[in-house]
Amino acid sequence: MPAFRSTPLDAPTHPSAAQQAASTDAASPDAAQASPIPRFDPPLSIALVTSQVHPDIDPDDEGLVVALRAHGIEPSACMWNDPSVDWAAFDALLVRSTWDYFQHYTEFLRWYAHIAELGVAIVNPLPLLIWNSDKRYLLELAKLDVPIIATTHACGDELEATLASMSGEVVVKPSVSGGAWHTVRGRIGSGEFDQALAALPRELDYLIQPFMPQIVEQGEWSLLFFGGVYSHAVLKKPGADDYRVQTYFGGTADLTEPGPSILAAARHALQAVTTLGYRDQAYVRVDGVVDDGVFRVMELEFIEPFLHFAAHPPAAGLFAAQLARRWQALRAPATLAT
Repeated sequence: MPAFRSTPLDAPTHPSAAQQAASTDAASPDAAQASPIPRFDPPLSIALVTSQVHPDIDPDDEGLVVALRAHGIEPSACMWNDPSVDWAAFDALLVRSTWDYFQHYTEFLRWYAHIAELGVAIVNPLPLLIWNSDKRYLLELAKLDVPIIATTHACGDELEATLASMSGEVVVKPSVSGGAWHTVRGRIGSGEFDQALAALPRELDYLIQPFMPQIVEQGEWSLLFFGGVYSHAVLKKPGADDYRVQTYFGGTADLTEPGPSILAAARHALQAVTTLGYRDQAYVRVDGVVDDGVFRVMELEFIEPFLHFAAHPPAAGLFAAQLARRWQALRAPATLAT
């Protein structure tokens, strides 16, 4: 079984008390909203961290780029595994479209370790990014009374034995994954499902969950928060004859305001993350589905979520202002424009 939690950073699973105390004031929504928005002169140089599968700034992030420049922050797209990039030359890094990290997980953790050694500011904070990279965090949230979809962990070579004690239609996916990579849906015991299962890489760890028909019938919610402040939400629905909501599988996403209970449930999940020691949350997308009136968290995206700025353009300005306040400490007051 791969030791996904034993990272090259040799960091504890959760931040120490000292690390928590060192969190910036930007972790407090009230403090972030109250402080003035700086403008940097000369400009602050930041890297928007991308990937080989999507090396350029994503079109959905173009509004964010415009908003950052309005605050004197100049972003550049840089692939996380490009050896020619001098990360120390940037004032800060913002992880955006690293949409292949799960396919190169060990290398990605080494990149994290390199950034930690350089001491370059990175958003979200490294301990949170590492914790969030393995979806077994769902089991930790469940222990803190966060409703999730029933989840069972199994090593790759234990999949069949684990599934033998289960029944019905399930979804099997790697605990470190994204974009439906190596994800299988089917009815336990069917020949088609067994065939798909046999093709899965055995060196990975997997999560087994019951298939939620509500995703097809009602849709999957995605709620966006910046600096702890709720921004907007979209309701995602799969295309015809599919269960995957990603647009490249034919899915759609429409700006939709969630009800109070859904918003409260999302905030409860983020409070649980704070309880685990990760107080500093610059951005996050909370994905979930309503099951018999209960919002169940499917995923918390702290690494490289699609933020749906095109669906709600003002969100780019909200995020850019939050980042400007966060990075104000990187420059002496004399370098800030008045």
